[in-house]
Amino acid sequence: MTEFTRSAFLSAAKHFVEKDLEVSMAGRVFMITGANSGIGRATAMAIAKRGGTVHMVCRNKDKAEEARADIVKESGNKEIYVHILDLSETRKVWEFAEAFKRKYKVLNLLINNAGCIMSERDVNAEGLEKSFASNVMGVYILTRGLIPLLEKSAEPRVITVSSGGMLVQKLRTGNLQTEIGRYDGTMVYAQHKRQQVVMTEQWAQTHSNIHFSVMHPGWVDTPAVANAMPDFHQSMKDSLRTPEQGADTVVWLAISEAAATKPSGSFFQDRRMVSAHLPLAWTHSSQLEQQKFMNPPHQYYIYTGTSVLYHSIL
Repeated sequence: MTEFTRSAFLSAAKHFVEKDLEVSMAGRVFMITGANSGIGRATAMAIAKRGGTVHMVCRNKDKAEEARADIVKESGNKEIYVHILDLSETRKVWEFAEAFKRKYKVLNLLINNAGCIMSERDVNAEGLEKSFASNVMGVYILTRGLIPLLEKSAEPRVITVSSGGMLVQKLRTGNLQTEIGRYDGTMVYAQHKRQQVVMTEQWAQTHSNIHFSVMHPGWVDTPAVANAMPDFHQSMKDSLRTPEQGADTVVWLAISEAAATKPSGSFFQDRRMVSAHLPLAWTHSSQLEQQKFMNPPHQYYIYTGTSVLYHSIL
């Protein structure tokens, strides 16, 4: 209540450095998943207004095209492109990343914003639990697939939008698809957000020429929150942040010079580097546990036409 609400953002904003965002993004290329609504759309708008080229990766074509039209109209920037992709369809995520690399020669920044909360357990055509496929495998495959292009581009960055829910979750090294026990969609989502933090930390260690970061946007009034957590949304609606407030730190991490001076792999909230764990929390995991998660005994295979590509979580 003291850190994640709208009033907390307004309090933190008193210490923001305005000139951090007074920059032109002309010539820089961004990819944003889930860019047709909420935080993703607000981020796309902010970058478009600064002249950046934006690739919107969205699941719903009609909503994506509507959002694109609004962004072009308000920003005056026509370099906004729509790509239709469901991140829960992991084979298609891989195919998309490969096709994007063939067609485009530059990608300066990837923003993993799209997220999925399921009310009950369901699996995709590949047998993966859908929220795990979207929030973990989809993010992993897209990021890993685009790293070669990012590494060839100037000052590359990767930002992943996490959630405060991960603060009450310790990294799970087994039962990654929630096949055992009761399925609580909100807690499953929170676990995936913890997993995204760990993936970011590990990528930062293995790809030193890319700046990785992960952030918590606070409690934001978005369609996803209203649909997935209606009781929470109803009780907190007067205290929730606007999508623009939720997107502020994403934009800051994406375009400011100040953000690039922070250690890669860090966790951020309201433009500040903060701990990914609560004080005295039990959520810390050992290096061995993290390596077990990144290289689990149960491997995942992504089928891409005639070839079979092996992927562990790393």
